[in-house]
Amino acid sequence: MYKRVKEENSLKAQEFEVNLWIDSKGNPAEPIQLIDLKGKFKVLYCFQNWCPGCHSKGLPDLKKMVTALEQKQDIVFLAIQTVFEGFESNTYDKIAKVQKDYDLRIPFGHDAGKDDKSVSNIMINYKTGGTPWFIFIDKEDNIVFSDFHLNAAAAIQYLKALETI
Repeated sequence: MYKRVKEENSLKAQEFEVNLWIDSKGNPAEPIQLIDLKGKFKVLYCFQNWCPGCHSKGLPDLKKMVTALEQKQDIVFLAIQTVFEGFESNTYDKIAKVQKDYDLRIPFGHDAGKDDKSVSNIMINYKTGGTPWFIFIDKEDNIVFSDFHLNAAAAIQYLKALETI
């Protein structure tokens, strides 16, 4: 299910352009840039606080992956609230609650677009189709997976096998 995209068809990851972040402990943090994660495999989870599918499927799947792979120092997990509607409900202050509710000790970002009332920069730059959405970016910053549907068990197997690649 998770096959590496042929190199000639690979898409390079774009800069995140997410300015509001909290660290793994829920404290305000400096923006995370793609360059900060050079040489690491990146797993981005895109969600909205008010999204039922994010809470019933996406966040539990993310928690499973983070727990199964917490010892892998070359894999970084990031959760980003990619707001494209419900700007009054999907606010920066909600990301700390989501982080705490799911006991996810990973950085969380809040992306409500360039003027805090437009479509998320991640959605534009990565051409996501809504939430929940997972994006895998390899160590060379190629997008190797981007989809609404994720099989958490298969994703964990794929990510565990990265150490042998």
